[in-house]
Amino acid sequence: MSAASSISMRERVAQIVESPRFVGCIIALIVLNAATLGLETNDKLRLEYSGTFALIDHAILSVFVVELCFKIYAYRLNFFKTGWNIFDLIIVGISLLPASGPFAVLRVLRVFRVMRLISVVPQMRTVIGALLGALPGIATIVAVLVIFFYVAAILATQAFGTHADPTMQTLFGSFGRSMYSLFQVMTLEGWAENIVNPTLVFFPWALFFFIPFIVITTFAVLNLFIGVIVDSMETIRRQPQKKAEDTLLEEIRALREEIKELRERKE
Repeated sequence: MSAASSISMRERVAQIVESPRFVGCIIALIVLNAATLGLETNDKLRLEYSGTFALIDHAILSVFVVELCFKIYAYRLNFFKTGWNIFDLIIVGISLLPASGPFAVLRVLRVFRVMRLISVVPQMRTVIGALLGALPGIATIVAVLVIFFYVAAILATQAFGTHADPTMQTLFGSFGRSMYSLFQVMTLEGWAENIVNPTLVFFPWALFFFIPFIVITTFAVLNLFIGVIVDSMETIRRQPQKKAEDTLLEEIRALREEIKELRERKE
């Protein structure tokens, strides 16, 4: 086979694996695999249809292996330059390990095949990319939140934990207990009846502590998280447009240079 025909074959294979029909079939198989893995958690169904489940599982895994072989053949080393391809390779590789002996525990990891939907569906990849891109901003917000929690826990321990009542000792008797109680307040899960109301019995002014704490930690910080993620998603969404604009500007600059050279030659 000549080099030209080999390149042509690779291009055809690349077109096949990137075609909407092929991607749609892979998505359907991932969903089917997810359904069978869920059904296997039912003891009655697993005992009655264990052979059918195993057959479906092996068939779907075979298709995934063929898909990866096609991609590696089409893209060669470029296959490993894409993080999502490496993710798929790891997931399928884990599924190929023997499910007996010391590797029996890895059988449970088959469920991670469902996560291949993230790598196959472009919209999901955009969301994950936005989350990863937002990590630096999220880390900064978390650092600010930890500092605020640290200060609030010390204040709560010194203000409420000094009372001899057992409830106050349970909620704010130490720095660790105060941190745990304040975390429950932040989640708004039973914060009034379990923490705030018992505290108000001994400290009526405690509302001036808890209300600002809830506003800052729950509402303000939550909106900051959302804002950082939305900004990251918007940045990712604009990347193709920005690349197109940069390419157009480069072409315009190159055209100007050619026009300038032609004028200089004429002169």
